[in-house]
Amino acid sequence: MVINTKQIVSMTEANQNFSKASKTADKYGEALIMKNNKPKYILIDINNYLELSDDEKIEVVAKRVLAKHISAFKELAK
Repeated sequence: MVINTKQIVSMTEANQNFSKASKTADKYGEALIMKNNKPKYILIDINNYLELSDDEKIEVVAKRVLAKHISAFKELAK
């Protein structure tokens, strides 16, 4: 995924000014919300999400499962 620096919104800014984050998502298709200088969330219009290909949706779910169960995967890898 390629992110335009104009799509980046800090967590503080998103909390204090959600309308700015939503306008950023409207303008660029999505807004990347950073927490502690690391990407944490993506704000995306529901219509854009529904347009994701099946492969893209699978990738999102796979990353979520891996992150949630990383310790189990590491144990299985031994």
